[in-house]
Amino acid sequence: MKNNRSAISPQSEKIAIISDSHDNLANIKKTFDFLKKEMVKTVLHCGDISTLLTLKEILNQFSGKIYIVFGNADKDNFEVTKMGVNSQSRLKVLGELGEIKINGKNIAFTHFPKLARELAESKKYDLVFYGHTHKPWEEKIGKTRLINPGNLAGIYYKATFATYDTKLNKLELKILD
Repeated sequence: MKNNRSAISPQSEKIAIISDSHDNLANIKKTFDFLKKEMVKTVLHCGDISTLLTLKEILNQFSGKIYIVFGNADKDNFEVTKMGVNSQSRLKVLGELGEIKINGKNIAFTHFPKLARELAESKKYDLVFYGHTHKPWEEKIGKTRLINPGNLAGIYYKATFATYDTKLNKLELKILD
């Protein structure tokens, strides 16, 4: 398993965590319109974007930094890798596990719940985000918050994502209408 680390500058305050967008372009547009209004500059995507076309739409909708990990429904993950997106400074493709540090918070994110739990149990992170189940969830494992922001596609559960203020240590679940 390849670990990929990135650092985000200390002036970052609010990030968005999304997962399981499954090519739902209408909900992607609503979400990124909200993120622009809230001046969110960083997005973590916990996998299942689904196709390269959807990733390109996300890049068109959002001008901030985007970190993505692959999920089981990411059909074009090899095409994304070949396309050289990591050469674009605002998009980082991190494989199945991403690790970042923001304002002193150690954060890991993945698509897969089992891996997320293992990461939380490692005691190395303040927050671990994951997707796959489509169900919003939060629990505490030791000092680590293990969080699923739900799914952007609105499959099985309402469409949701999360925002996290790194300075205030405040997590909010957002439900799309």
